[in-house]
Amino acid sequence: MGSIDPTLADPGSPSDLIELQQTLYESRNPTRRWMHRERHEIVVAKLRDAAAVRGGGVALEVGPGAGPYVPTLLELFDEVVVSDIETDYLDHIRAGFGTADDLEIVVDDIAASQLDRGRFDVVLCSEVLEHTPEPRAVIRGIAEVLRPGGVLILSTPQAYSTVELIGRIAFRPGVLQLARLIYREPVLPTGHISLLTRPEVRALLTDSGFEIAAGSVSTFYLPGVAEFGGERGMRLLRWIASRLRRSRASGLLWTQHWTAIRKADG
Repeated sequence: MGSIDPTLADPGSPSDLIELQQTLYESRNPTRRWMHRERHEIVVAKLRDAAAVRGGGVALEVGPGAGPYVPTLLELFDEVVVSDIETDYLDHIRAGFGTADDLEIVVDDIAASQLDRGRFDVVLCSEVLEHTPEPRAVIRGIAEVLRPGGVLILSTPQAYSTVELIGRIAFRPGVLQLARLIYREPVLPTGHISLLTRPEVRALLTDSGFEIAAGSVSTFYLPGVAEFGGERGMRLLRWIASRLRRSRASGLLWTQHWTAIRKADG
């Protein structure tokens, strides 16, 4: 299992992270904005596909962060539960969406969940595994709360993507200050403590009772091109990503996306 130096693992307070997450989707930097918006578009498309097959149902989001997927979940599903171990994130969700009748906000550790077994038709877990010390426990916890035939939609960084490799240098204190000057917006350490390769994620899913329905990778980063290339640089990186996606070098792309079906017990 890949990992980040623990000295790089503290991304700041939940309020800092909420501000960062809100900034990323509207970043002044075209590459930064594209990388996060493309992941969002892929996840939303997977949610729409899952909802269409099941005609709504009950959905759970594990680790909502700033809540970019909550509006889509509320649109698509009859009931939505949002869970996290950090109350600050849940307070942010409550402030933005707490009046929704079909939304339940709960403090819960999915690795040792108190949620009802087999309750959910769909579980979304986007950019969470890399922040947890025991990814296997997270996947097994999700399997327990999903009904047989239920869908897990998962995204997490690839361990040896250029983003994560460069991050080992870029998020050290002196370099971090330089990155903030270049981007002119919030830049924080990722807080990634458990980075996985695609084979490792596939093994976690299959070992935990899932059948893989779909898997893909997205977005590519190159230092210098991303920071100073503007829109033209972003288009170049998008073109490179489209070529790498079909090559043996696909591990250099940043995000891995999975759709997995919970198999029936026994």
